[in-house]
Amino acid sequence: MKSTIGKTRLAGALAAVLLVVTGGAMAQGRTLTAQDYARAERFMPYNTMPLVDHDVQRVKWLDGSHFWYVDHDASGDHLMEMDATTGKAAPPFDQAKLAAALAKASGKPVPANKVPVRGFDFSVQKDGRYDIDLKGKHYICDLAGPGNCTAKVMPKTGSEPGIVSPDKTKEAFVRDWNLWVRDLATGKETQLTTDGVKDFGYATDNAGWIHTNRAVVNWSPDSKKIATYQQDQRGVGEMYTVSTQVGHPKLDAWKYPLPGDKKVFMIEPVVIDVASRKVVRLQLPPQQRLSSLCDDISCSSDGHWDDLKWAPDSQTFAMVNSSRDRKQVWYRVANADTGAVRTAFDEKVATYYESGMDHANWRYLPKSHEAIWPSERNNWQNLYLYDTNTGKELHPITTGSGDVIDVLHLDRKSRELWFTGTGRVAGVNPYYRQFWKVSLDGGKPVLLTPESADHIISMSPDGKTFVDSWSTPTTAPVTVLRSSDDGHVIATVAKAGLGRLKAAGWVPPVPFTVKARDGKTTLYGLMFKPTNFDPHKKYPIIDYVYPGPQTGSVMGRSFLPSRYDHQSMAELGFIVIALDGMGTPWRSASFHHTWYGDMGDNTLPDQVKGIQELAQRYPWIDINRVGIWGHSGGGNTTVDAMFRYPDFFKVGWAESGNHDNRNYENDWGEKYQGLLVKNKDGTTNYDNQANQLLAKNLKGRLMLVHGTIDDNVPIGETFLVADALIKANKDFDMLIIPNVRHGYASATPYATRRRWDYFVKNLAGNTPPKDYALKKWPWF
Repeated sequence: MKSTIGKTRLAGALAAVLLVVTGGAMAQGRTLTAQDYARAERFMPYNTMPLVDHDVQRVKWLDGSHFWYVDHDASGDHLMEMDATTGKAAPPFDQAKLAAALAKASGKPVPANKVPVRGFDFSVQKDGRYDIDLKGKHYICDLAGPGNCTAKVMPKTGSEPGIVSPDKTKEAFVRDWNLWVRDLATGKETQLTTDGVKDFGYATDNAGWIHTNRAVVNWSPDSKKIATYQQDQRGVGEMYTVSTQVGHPKLDAWKYPLPGDKKVFMIEPVVIDVASRKVVRLQLPPQQRLSSLCDDISCSSDGHWDDLKWAPDSQTFAMVNSSRDRKQVWYRVANADTGAVRTAFDEKVATYYESGMDHANWRYLPKSHEAIWPSERNNWQNLYLYDTNTGKELHPITTGSGDVIDVLHLDRKSRELWFTGTGRVAGVNPYYRQFWKVSLDGGKPVLLTPESADHIISMSPDGKTFVDSWSTPTTAPVTVLRSSDDGHVIATVAKAGLGRLKAAGWVPPVPFTVKARDGKTTLYGLMFKPTNFDPHKKYPIIDYVYPGPQTGSVMGRSFLPSRYDHQSMAELGFIVIALDGMGTPWRSASFHHTWYGDMGDNTLPDQVKGIQELAQRYPWIDINRVGIWGHSGGGNTTVDAMFRYPDFFKVGWAESGNHDNRNYENDWGEKYQGLLVKNKDGTTNYDNQANQLLAKNLKGRLMLVHGTIDDNVPIGETFLVADALIKANKDFDMLIIPNVRHGYASATPYATRRRWDYFVKNLAGNTPPKDYALKKWPWF
């Protein structure tokens, strides 16, 4: 949407839709009560998660031999510290003593069993004192002595979020389009760049679909230099949102390029010497602001530039740059002092290149003039060793079937690396992550986690040990400390208990497999049945869907007591499934790239065939009552399903969908659909994914949901579909939520209850209780 002028007709039509409650046939089934909804709500995440005891899936390493973790049971949360050299664990301090000291210092009650959880951030001072952030207020607590906490005087600084240097003495931040540093001890601020101007600023974090005030920088290991970029967004098209309030509405406008736009985000990489404030611009033409990993140059919340890695001596660094269509990437080496750049090698692919799942898996080995390079050239992501002087491949590091998912540690001295992988062991679920060690010089990788389960790994900083939490969707986590050499168990950290969860009526989901559209490929999913399941009844089925291509519907294979509200919806009288179709990741490249250039596919041929196979297998599934719902890409898929398969899907609930990727961020559509091509007859290569072009096919009940200030998928995407449905004279429902973004924040319970009501009434043919109020979600 490039202009706010001349939209009055569409706005008027949409306003009319909002005032109309689309009527339907009166439900003929039973009337559900508030008690029925309350029973369903018992299985929401905020109710089930506290009932899992000793579930330790994440730890915080303090150094190479000590880590903290939170052990939860019926009495609350207990912070523990384990010594990795001995396998012994004990509380690092007296929680009751700390709680009392914090309460005295802050003047507010602090329950002892709440100290180490949300709202608290701990760091240990060198003298053994604890630096604690208690909901934004800082305290220094000395628990070795009398147990006193004193308020920590923080230097007055600006509000801009900073990226902390490796030596933890300063942080970099953006102000007025320029890069600054702040001394963490004194609060003194120093401006490093002076020529940054509006829309041509340093280290700015604007990818269109996400735009924040954080800096995107990579500190050198010696904390003396910063690698970043000057981002050119001058002339790039804008996106708009309007907030509703008493009085004049608030307009928010920001740069947001679309597929086919001539002007898109470009960057000029620079290196800044912090002490001298000298800016060295790399000898390189402006580059696309793209990532080999995700759809932002920084794929995590820490402001790290994923495709730039420093040498240990801080003299050089390597970077990977991508073409606009993602079909070519260049591995380059830069001199931090002179800005000289050379291209060591490149790779070209037919669809799009990716360097990993959670991390960019390439590495820079300057001492030996080598690079570790991930590639799917054999249909699986494997690692290859390259000579950066000649640009030639030396040999594969890993081979065969199965993916290298994430490289977690590299020992440059022993020339070994550790990685998580999937699909590398026959007979193991191909989505289960397992942990491996391999030599850079070749040889068979060593499996360090043999259990047939999904393994969450936390490596020690020195690489000698790792914490392994393994589980499946149906079995509780077991967390152990293991040797990085051969994987032997040093100590058991925790074994999760499900006793209280099961006593509350919980039942695990049912894993299932079906065949894909080709009749050969095995697909994997999860099924949720009511806890009072009756095999003699017929149940309508609801398909929760997310099409990818960057993830799937199941969303991981580790244990969770609740996956979204799937079990809660099942309690209302449904069979609920989540199925990862072709076009989603974690499998082979050919599987993942199945519908490149045809995003309207959305895994739907697999969803339909999978449900049909399940209905043939289980007579209690009513194939004549199929519903579908999803959020974001899943909202797009839901509308797509209702239009492409109008006789199969009867009810759809579509939240915040990117219904035509020509109106979504350019680096998404151009990666998975290709560069926009306009034909002489007015058609384009994007027509096959534009939902509004199929609106005339709607037969069932469809609800469109969107937040008015969604700055990820703008609300205009849903308006495109609504406008087409109106022109096609189709009945539909719409829920527009004021002043919320892509997630619905405090309105989420309301939207969730409305979704329950919609399927209960229109798919099950029952009557929901009136105005049931779901609990306010604790994370909002």
